[in-house]
Formats: sequence, C-alpha cells, structure tokens
Amino acid sequence: MAYEKLELFIDGKWSQGTSGKSQDVINPATEEVLGTLPHASTADLDAALTAADKGFKIWRNTTPIARQIILDKAADLMEERKPSIAKNISREMGKPVGEASLEMDFVIGCLRWDAEQGKRAYGRLIPARIPGQRQMMIKEPVGPVAAFVAWNFPASNVMRKLGNALGAGCSIIMKADEETPSSAIAMARCFQDAGLPDGVLNLVFGVPSEISSYLLDSPIIKKLSFTGSTPVGMLLQAQAAKRMIRCTMELGGHAPVMIFNDADIAAAAQMCSATKFRNAGQVCISPTRFYVQEGVYDEFAERMAQHAKDIVVAEGITEGAQMGPLIGERRLGVMQDLVDDAVSHGAELLAGGERLGNKGFFYKPTVLKGVPEEAKIMNEEPFGPVAPVASFKDFDEVIERANKLEYGLASYAFTTDGAKANAIGDQINAGMFGVNHFGIATPETPFGGVNHSGYGTEGGEEGITAYQRVKFISEIGV
Repeated sequence: MAYEKLELFIDGKWSQGTSGKSQDVINPATEEVLGTLPHASTADLDAALTAADKGFKIWRNTTPIARQIILDKAADLMEERKPSIAKNISREMGKPVGEASLEMDFVIGCLRWDAEQGKRAYGRLIPARIPGQRQMMIKEPVGPVAAFVAWNFPASNVMRKLGNALGAGCSIIMKADEETPSSAIAMARCFQDAGLPDGVLNLVFGVPSEISSYLLDSPIIKKLSFTGSTPVGMLLQAQAAKRMIRCTMELGGHAPVMIFNDADIAAAAQMCSATKFRNAGQVCISPTRFYVQEGVYDEFAERMAQHAKDIVVAEGITEGAQMGPLIGERRLGVMQDLVDDAVSHGAELLAGGERLGNKGFFYKPTVLKGVPEEAKIMNEEPFGPVAPVASFKDFDEVIERANKLEYGLASYAFTTDGAKANAIGDQINAGMFGVNHFGIATPETPFGGVNHSGYGTEGGEEGITAYQRVKFISEIGV
C-alpha cells in the first residue's frame, strides 16, 4: 500500500521546500517510519503569502456557481480516492480504517455542503429614511486565511476550514499537523486536479510556533482559524490581536455526560462506550466525565467496564480492529498519570489501566468508578481511552458539577423525560448538547464551543459566515 508523497504545495506547485529541514512521520502502531515531511522556510512562507494574496483576487471574483463546480469536482475525486486516503490516515494516526473511512465521508459531505452554501451569501435591502435613497447590505469574503489544525481528525479538521474558506470565496494557507500530513496532501491534490486556481490553496508544514508567528505577522492574512488546545489557542489569539485578525477558535473540551435513573441504561452504556473509545478517546467532543444517578450507577459502571474489556485493540489496518493506538509515546505517560492519580484519590479500577504490549503506543480501554471531583481526570481533558464514572443524587447537583469547568464545547444527557432534557439544555454551559445520542457533528450544523473551548462556529450556514464580512452601501441619485 503506497503512502502519500510528502510535499509542500505553494502557488500550484509541489516541492520539498527550501529549508532543508524535515521530520519523520511515524506509524504509532508499529513505530515504523512512513515518510519524511519537509519543513517550509521563511522564503517558502513568503511565497505562500504572495500566492494567497494573488489567489484571493482570482477566487473572490469567481462566481459562486463556478466555485461550486470546482469544489464539487474535488469532492468527486476525494470519493474516488477515499480507500487509499483512509488507509493512510489509519497508518499515521492509528484509528481503524473503518473510522478513517467514515471521517472521509464527513469530509466529502462537508465540502459539498460548503460548495452549495457558498451560493447563499445573501445581503438585503434596508428601507431608507430619505426619498430616493437605496440602502444595501452585502456580504463578501474576508480575505486570505491562515489555518492551523490538530492531528486527531487529520482530514475533517482540515476540511472544516477549507470548505468554509473556499465556499465563502477566500484563499487559504493551511498548516496541517506534521504527525498526520497525508490526508491534507491528498486532498490538496484533489483540489488541484479539479481545477482550483493556483494560489487559492497553499499547504505548508514546519515548527508550529514559527509558522504561526510568521504568518500572523503578515498584513496579507485577514482571518485565523485554529483547532487545537486551549493554551495554544490563547497564544494564537494574542498574536492575531496585534493585527486585528478575525479568529475562529475550536479548542479543548471535557464533555460531561449526565445519565438519569429514567434512561435506557443498556443503550446508554453501549453508546457511551462506543463513543468514548472511538479514536482511542482522542476526540475533542468525546464524552469524558460520566455522571450517573444513584439508582442506575452500579449497573452503568459494570456495563461500561464489560464493553471496555470486549473492545478489540489492534493496528488500525488490522481486520476487526475496534480501537488503535494513541498518537505518540508521550500520551501513554499522560494516561497512566491520570489513572494512578484517580486511584490514589479512591477511585476503583474496573477495566484497563495500563499500557497494552511493548510495541506501538497502545493503552487499554479503561473504566474508573467512584472518581472524586478533585481527581485530575475530572478537571483536565484526558484525550485518551479512560472513562471516569461518578454518581450524583439530583438534578441541581449534576448541573452544578457539569458546569464547574471553564470548558464548554460538548455535553450530553440520557433521559426519557422531555421536561428534564429541556431544562438541561437551558442550563448547560456548552456550545453543543446531545440528548440520548452523540451525533452532534454534521456538515449542516454549527460546531463550536464557549468559554475556554473557544468561540465561533464551523459547519452549517454559520461556518460560511465566519469567513465573510459585511459591507453597507447607501446610494442617492444613482
């Protein structure tokens, strides 16, 4: 199975860049080197900035229908190439091929949605106070975009930004993650083969802090979009503020799940397990704090533990694999520290709790019961396959505990009481809320958080709007 040729993409040309620097891309399941990724020099970044400036002038003046034709053709090419792209995602990120294939389905759906939505940049006429005056509001693309994304969903994180930006008429410089570069490169080839004008999309790699500082210091960049950790997002926001660059920040989360006595516990445990251990727990909207009402607490914890023990953990390209490795060795120590800390605070280990094997970065699906609020895992985003379960007595208590952190990305509840579900929706401090399911991320719906989980949304009509600006025109005598 061929791995993607790793290159930079600047102004319609593929190259190894001019820095002479590079890094290896590692398979986290086998620790083998998949390829060598070139880093961009400042000269390469200057070329990308110049190209994005030129590309924006072309793309903004391309009609929305003409843009849609190109983007739809790129989506067709991604559909054709999906099997190879998905396998390479699995090899460099670790997730099972089936999950990587579903990720590509989302990518293709997202691009098609944004291509179509780009035709709906509606303005409006505003009734005037003066006879003969015409007042108009129009929307236009904000300008060249700098985008930076995380490794956990290497294709969909990229496409959330590409689709929104290109659909709105912006050009973009994308810095995809250096640990998982192949899908971004493969998608860029699809855009090029579909006829995207040179300079509209530029793809670079390198030391993240160096690239972000350089790009955000340029007067060419008018918009920043970032998916990653809260601390890094705060740093990038501060850098962007120096030039009044508009930002969309999709940052960390620590999603509470509230499971009430009236819920279908068997179904809830099955869904919670499948979602918690998806992508080895390396999901920003993953359920990470399980609050279970006292009447069903023991049953839920036991069911979660059994589901965790039944999960088939293996390299993602292995037939029947249900969970792969963590992204890197560094994450193994983080998981063990969280588990050991919880146990030291009185938690009971029901499943897992240790590394699996000595080759690759596998960690057993883990369930902890009776985890107190002061344990690290209840306060720090775990981003791994560890599920802490705690009990609660009543509605007011669980809402207070669910809302206690500065994070506010995703939240979930399991209940058959409609009034209770509505009350949680009103009181929960989060950008997204799911009741009796976890399917809160689709191309046509807004995706984003509040507080330390960031601001702005991706997806839906709000996603396109984030890459547009408003212009007011008032005319008399014309």
